[in-house]
Amino acid sequence: MPRTVTATRYVAPLREGGSLPAIIEADDDGLYVLKFRGAGQGPKVLIAELICGEIGRALGLPIPEVVFVELDPALGQNEPDEEIQALVTASAGLNLALDYLPGALAFDPLTVAGVDHRLASEVVWFDAYVTNVDRTPNNVNLLMWHRQLWLIDHGAALYFHHTWTDYVARATTRFPAVKQHVLLPAATGIVEADVSLAPKITVDLIERVVAAIPDDWLRDEAMFADAAEYRQAYVNYLRTRIAAPRGFAEEAMHAHAQRV
Repeated sequence: MPRTVTATRYVAPLREGGSLPAIIEADDDGLYVLKFRGAGQGPKVLIAELICGEIGRALGLPIPEVVFVELDPALGQNEPDEEIQALVTASAGLNLALDYLPGALAFDPLTVAGVDHRLASEVVWFDAYVTNVDRTPNNVNLLMWHRQLWLIDHGAALYFHHTWTDYVARATTRFPAVKQHVLLPAATGIVEADVSLAPKITVDLIERVVAAIPDDWLRDEAMFADAAEYRQAYVNYLRTRIAAPRGFAEEAMHAHAQRV
């Protein structure tokens, strides 16, 4: 599960995405893309990033290391932009970040035919599992770094947690939005991806990943009495979604067949 570093320097803002991320340096001398808990979308974006990042990495998908970042509000005092100052102040405490990939370029959707078909299939399957709506030609959230494809930015995934009503029933939805996936044309092995990846998402893995969610991110949700009940809801959803028959996998297979 993620290690914790302390932010030591605010390097530069990244003017993209609703969470207004920033490049920061940490006490391990590493550079990270920090997602702020105080951003307008709140800690649920960080929870989605954490869950998807750790499950995806456990599956062997190319996702940068996910770390917790302790943030001192004084870090933003020298930033001339008042909006950024306010964001840093509102995000004091524990935040989330991904390892920064220097020099990485956004994936070009026109090159999708050259993507390894096994990897494309696994990414499509995974994104259907976590209901990631942000991997389309208009918003690829894929980087090319050292000639390898990398998956980033899962904050829009797991959108069920913005409205918890009937969440267990909603765990079995087929996710028709997969038809917009940027890698779908290259995903010729979704059946094989389902056979290979589904057994790896065990109850133990789900529980370990969900247990890593900080208590402080699990507040202000009237439906749950405490953080333990809140966590169990994520476990219940993720367990239900991976159980056979997996409608999301069938939907991904159908979507690919329709694209061929």
